[in-house]
This record gives sequence, structure tokens and C-alpha cells, in this order.
Amino acid sequence: MGTSSSSSSFLFLAQIFFILSQLLCLTVEAFNNSSNNKISAFYVFGDSTVDPGNNNYIDTPFKCNFPPYGMDFPNHLPTGRFCNGKLATDYIASYAGLKKSFLPAYLDPNLSVEELITGVSFASAGSGFDQLTPSISNVIPIGKQLEYFRECKKKLEVKLGKEGTKNHLEKAVFFLSAGTNDFVLNYFALPIRRKSFTILSYQQFLIQHVKQFIQDVVAEGGRKIAVAGVPPMGCLPLMITLNSPNDILHRHCIDHYSSIARDYNHLLQQELHLFQFHLNNNNISTSPTKIYYVDIYGPLAQMIQAPQKFGFDEVGSGCCGSGYIEASVLCNKFSGVCLDPSKYVFWDSIHPTDKAYHNLYLAKLPTIDFIING
Repeated sequence: MGTSSSSSSFLFLAQIFFILSQLLCLTVEAFNNSSNNKISAFYVFGDSTVDPGNNNYIDTPFKCNFPPYGMDFPNHLPTGRFCNGKLATDYIASYAGLKKSFLPAYLDPNLSVEELITGVSFASAGSGFDQLTPSISNVIPIGKQLEYFRECKKKLEVKLGKEGTKNHLEKAVFFLSAGTNDFVLNYFALPIRRKSFTILSYQQFLIQHVKQFIQDVVAEGGRKIAVAGVPPMGCLPLMITLNSPNDILHRHCIDHYSSIARDYNHLLQQELHLFQFHLNNNNISTSPTKIYYVDIYGPLAQMIQAPQKFGFDEVGSGCCGSGYIEASVLCNKFSGVCLDPSKYVFWDSIHPTDKAYHNLYLAKLPTIDFIING
């Protein structure tokens, strides 16, 4: 009787062990599968919305590596980000499991190869798709940013080998955020492009440059490319100041400019969908290319239209100085700042606050997850 009972107990324990071992195998397999879906790196291109300080290292007046910029960044450091704190891309890099709390600037001379492997930003404040746009302020054109990436790729090949780099880049995400300067600093502000382009033909002209950028990234081995639209341009404090009949007493969004942004975003979204089909249908790359449109207009418009819902008090002016015209060198240690930047959607007359960028990141989390796991 005792032997039979012991055998039954042993058999029962063996069954439990077998079940637990199977569950463990399933858990490990699920973990491995989920790890395979994670991105290997985050490479960013564009303008001041995603420039963490590349302009610090070039000869341009478009800089902000001085207070009060960075007052809410770790250690209150003015890094060259056009913000009081972090950018949305910093939050994304931290969230994506790349073992970094913010995305560094490629031109930082102290950058390690390890940082290059997990991701950097090549972006330059004041840049755009139209070659004329970066020439206005002597900043880094998108094409030059791509050249920097090619330089970066060679460094990766030294560290990872050619095949290792190829596999690495196929799992990386390439993010492009530009276009606002092409409209605000160029088309709306200068007569040159308006003489040659209608607003529709200029939008199409910019999108051709977006498609060329994507094709160049694909040629370098990128397979996951995300492109941001433009914000509600008529709500930028600077645009309100320059274009309102009464810019002091009645500071409201100017829908004429925001409607141009909406039209551009709609056209961009359509063209990206068609271009992805074209690339994959014509075997431009050996593995599928995935192109994602990232809407930033909607989340920013919601913050502006219903500020109390997001904890904001002020949407028509920036926190720095008067908030009407200050940006870059005009926002400096003599300008003065608002008491609480977290109550403002805009930090200066063009750029969002850290809190607005964080809200934008939170609003786009489903899209971010879709890109990471896609």
C-alpha cells in the first residue's frame, strides 16, 4: 500500500513537472518572439522638432544651447533641443527598449559607437525638404543628414560586420519629421517659391522629396520608415503674431494656414501608402518595406482646442519672453520665462513644451507599438 502511494505521488509530481516545463518553454518562446519584434535602433532625421543639438556643431544662428532652453532637462542642461526639456523622440527612444533615456545628436564629438548602434538623431533645426529652406539659416539639409547616416553605417560595419549591419538596419526604425519650415520660413515668408509654385504644387514638390528620402533609406538597408505630418501651422504663436489683425488682444489660430497643413498631411498619407505599394511591388528591396504615417496634427490640435483637458492654461503664446516672437537667440537668459512651463502648450513662439511633447508621445503610443512590433 505504501509503495503504491509513493508511486502515485511520484507520477503526480512528474506530471506537474512536465506541465511546468512545457509552460516554461512556451514562456521562453513567447519572450524570444517578442524580442525579435523589438526594434534594433532608432535613427531620426528632420528639423527642430527632432534635433537634440546637432546645430551646436555647425555655423548657424539657429541654436539654443543656452538658458532658459533645457531648464527642465536632466541637470537643467541646455543641450540644443528647442524645448525646456525632452523631445517626443527622446520619450520614444526610452520606451523602445534601446537602453537610452534620450536620443543623442550625431555630431556630438563624444558619441560612442554603442550609441550609434542603438540610435541617434541627424536632424537640424531650421531644415526642410526644399533645398532653399536650410540655406536660409545655413543648417543641415536632409540630403546631408543622409550622408551623415551613410558615414554612421560605415562605422557600424566596422563594429558589426557587413552582414550584421544589414540585419541590424532591417530591424531599425527610421523616422523623418520635417516640412513645417518649408511652409513657415520659406513659402509663406519669402516670395521666391510662391512665384513658381501654387500651394498644391509646392505640397507635391515637398512630397517628392519625402519619397526620394525613403528610397535612399531603403537603398541603405532601412525597411521600417515612419514619416510625421506637419502640425496645425496656423496655431503656432509666431504665425498668430505675424498674421493676426490684432495679435495682442485676439490670439486665435489662423485656419487658413492650418487648412494648408491638413491638406498636405492628407496628400502625404495617400502618397506614402501608394509609394509603399510601389516599392514592394517592384522588388526595390529584397524584404518588405513598411512605411508609416505619424499624425502629429491631431494630438496638438486637441491640446490647443481643449487645453484644460490636458492641464494647460495657455495655448496662444509661448512660455519664453512675451511668447509672441521669441525663439532661438531671441529666447535667452534675459527674456524671462513663465512661472510654470507645464501650463503652456508652447515653450517658445514655435516649439512645444516638454509636457506637450510628452502628451504627443502618449497619444501616439498605439502607432509607436504598431511600428515597433510591425
